[in-house]
Amino acid sequence: MLTALILVCSLASVPNLAACTEENARVVLRDPETFTVPTTCLMHGQAYLAESAIGRELGENEAVKVLCLRSRAFTTNSETKASTALAHLP
Repeated sequence: MLTALILVCSLASVPNLAACTEENARVVLRDPETFTVPTTCLMHGQAYLAESAIGRELGENEAVKVLCLRSRAFTTNSETKASTALAHLP
């Protein structure tokens, strides 16, 4: 099972979105649902953020990174990534 971890990073402090991590993200959200397909996980992660107040108030200098991790990765290590999507939001 996969869980979406949504990172909101400031491009002022992390200009390379690939370098955005849980440690340097301005906001870290976790979608409470679990998924079996990486594409579904990524789409739901983006939607979860878009439906939140945080997602509606993103600034021009902020970018979103959605990581789909094996659900057990939250108790171990983020290196067990199943899939990653990068999305710049205006």
